[in-house]
Amino acid sequence: MEHLQKKILQEGKILSDTVLKVDSFLNHQVDPVLMQEIGKEFADRFLGNGVTKVLTLESSGIAPATMTALELGVPVVFARKKKSLTLADDLYTAEVYSYTKKDTNQISVAKDYLAKNDRVLLIDDFLANGQAVLGLMDVIRQAKAACVGAGVVIEKGFQEGGKQLRNQGIKLESLAIIKSLTNKKVTFQKEDVTV
Repeated sequence: MEHLQKKILQEGKILSDTVLKVDSFLNHQVDPVLMQEIGKEFADRFLGNGVTKVLTLESSGIAPATMTALELGVPVVFARKKKSLTLADDLYTAEVYSYTKKDTNQISVAKDYLAKNDRVLLIDDFLANGQAVLGLMDVIRQAKAACVGAGVVIEKGFQEGGKQLRNQGIKLESLAIIKSLTNKKVTFQKEDVTV
């Protein structure tokens, strides 16, 4: 997706060979025009898969997931990282390790919002080691729902997450795949990745 790649090149900040900061348009401040384009792109890529729900992890996945759900005409559900007084019982839970934050969260989704007849599309902002997607897939399995695939805004192609998910047969659509962040330069993978 050309607009996304341009944004990454213009506004992304490379903090190390493995960390890219994109908080000016995706992770802190949100560019709604870009999110709308991202939602349309994911909807086009997963059209015909019978998606009934879009599932993401708070908080950075909410904007692209909401725009995708809007385009598909289905609800969006987000897994919470912290329990609240209103989210205490009847939950699907999973453990998710955050590569960026170097900690583990127990994510939760109320059982009211995922059912065994749901066909769920996962949307996330970043894919590095695949822990968020695997945690969300665990929640889907607990609900006995079907996962139709995962859409990722930015994949770090130099880390193992994408390869691991594709090797498991998961339909993975990444809008920008970064091949390298070495020498403070973003290099994109040119060709599509297939299983």
